[in-house]
Amino acid sequence: MSRHPLDSLSAEEFRRTTGALRASGDLVPTRRFASITLDEPAKADVLAWREGDPIVRRSLSVLWDRADNKTYEAIVELAESGADADRVVSFTHIPGVTPNFTPDEWHDCEVAMKANPDVVAALAERGLTDLDLVLIDVWTYGKALMPEKYRDRRLGWADIWVRSSPTGNPYANPVSGMKLIVDMNTMELLEIDRADVVAAPAPVMGEYEPALVPGQTLREDIKALDIIQPDGPSFEVDGNVIKWQNWTFRLAFNYREGPVIHQVSYNDHGTERDIAYRMSFAEMIVPYRDASFDHYRRTAYDIGEWGIGYMTQSLELGCDCLGEIRYVDAVLTDSLGEPATIKNAICLHEEDNAVLWKHVDSINGRAEVRRARRMVVSIHATVANYEYLVYWRFYQDGNIECEVRATGIMVTTPIPEGEPTPRTGTLVDHRTYAPFHQHFLVARLDLDVDGQHNSVVESDSYALPVGPDNPHGLSVVTEATVIESEAQSARDFNYERQRGWKVVNPNKTNAFGTPVAYKLVPGAAFPVMMEPTTAQYLRAPVMGHTLWVTKHHDDEKWPAGTYPTQSETDDGLTRWIADDESLVNTDVVLWYVFGIHHITRVEDWPIMPVDTISFWLKPFGFFDRNPSLDVPPQPGSGDHCHT
Repeated sequence: MSRHPLDSLSAEEFRRTTGALRASGDLVPTRRFASITLDEPAKADVLAWREGDPIVRRSLSVLWDRADNKTYEAIVELAESGADADRVVSFTHIPGVTPNFTPDEWHDCEVAMKANPDVVAALAERGLTDLDLVLIDVWTYGKALMPEKYRDRRLGWADIWVRSSPTGNPYANPVSGMKLIVDMNTMELLEIDRADVVAAPAPVMGEYEPALVPGQTLREDIKALDIIQPDGPSFEVDGNVIKWQNWTFRLAFNYREGPVIHQVSYNDHGTERDIAYRMSFAEMIVPYRDASFDHYRRTAYDIGEWGIGYMTQSLELGCDCLGEIRYVDAVLTDSLGEPATIKNAICLHEEDNAVLWKHVDSINGRAEVRRARRMVVSIHATVANYEYLVYWRFYQDGNIECEVRATGIMVTTPIPEGEPTPRTGTLVDHRTYAPFHQHFLVARLDLDVDGQHNSVVESDSYALPVGPDNPHGLSVVTEATVIESEAQSARDFNYERQRGWKVVNPNKTNAFGTPVAYKLVPGAAFPVMMEPTTAQYLRAPVMGHTLWVTKHHDDEKWPAGTYPTQSETDDGLTRWIADDESLVNTDVVLWYVFGIHHITRVEDWPIMPVDTISFWLKPFGFFDRNPSLDVPPQPGSGDHCHT
């Protein structure tokens, strides 16, 4: 039986891809894989597909040549009849772009730099001779910040850090005022960039492992907490399909986005109703808002430049996930195209979420109360010093929540003796500050509310003026504005108007005659605080607005461009909306920009408690009444939850 068109590539399909490219002569020794992923079929083809139908699966590979720095895209057709029939459909040079960096290169750069005599000598000048304590952490460049003479190279710049002990925090002690500039194709040290003024190392306490924290004792007043489901979980996993109560959705995974949630539907009293075709994270941009030598080039595109899937970690029961867990493995490849499995990459579980709804009739004392459960899909990704914990949650009342938690270790910098703390950061330890920075996450939300023909309506609330019809000034009304075309697609959150956005199907109505809709309830929205002429804004103007709306096109997936590594200008959203397509009663995609405006705190050091952000998708007239009326009382509660 045919695999589903949206199933992620298997280890066998990865191997068949590299085999086909090797057989065709396109995989010469100097070429490496930046990525291999499913060449996702057109949305229309997927929706027309029926189980059992033959469908041609294809892989998309991005390769670069370390000899001439050229980039190629390869499409390989994976035949159902077996590897012998696989064929390379196309092998295309993509001029003027740099593909994402890979974890292999991150590791290889550290090894090469520690073996470089100039680096060894420079570290010795700082009194650093035990290289086992040194961490070299390579970053990518934006082209505008690259030295002019190196702009034709695959260029990295590297921070240097030093541990206080063999198991100490690798990010506790920065080697300030020294950056390594590296040709990532040859692993050649091009130069050591040095600051004019260098602060001496600061005496910090940057450890978080209990045995390394002076005088640290652990709390003894915490009792065991067990989450058990004696009858097993309420959800079912059938291949890549997850079914939980009235929800059904399909799960995929790739190197760039990590988890992708497809074809979300809700069973409304026997009718399967579409809500979303595809939901994922399309970009994460982290500009550091500090112009000093140590930080001016520090902007990360964690999804486009590296890939959140590559950074995903294996999860452990009782540590990362608690309860009756079902895990999903993920398969990715290294830069040689060899597949490897991330065990327990995705955690699936349901969890209690306090009260769903309740009322006590004060006249007769009768009570009805229901406890809420939610279905959770989660991953944890380690992006150098930061950890991102991603949760997609489905609720019994039709809500969908997307939550991200950031933890890990802040970047810090020593301050020269006698100098004040820079205004662009917070003093977090002796003579040490953590610079302010921002985390912009872009969620790509291809919603299909009861079908593909939708419109997006901006909803504002405001108070009516005092007058004959509003003598006490209490009346609040809402105003709806249809986003008619892509020229109007950039929208901003407005606190005073409590602005939100509804994806409306104008062709379907509920029992009361109003169009069915899902509402994007914004959260964690903040302004970019960056002039549009600055280098980082020009690379990713998606940061400049809370929401963008575009007409669906299969090839429009990456809002800062397909290749943001070493980019100079945007090749994503601003290009897509230039033709000003209509957004009325059509297939629309929402790009929601949210994140963390991180004004650093002392309490974030030496390791951050999670900073939690989220947004919601809520039914708004999608159902005819509260869809969770059919939720039964808590099993085993007897008559306590209803009288």
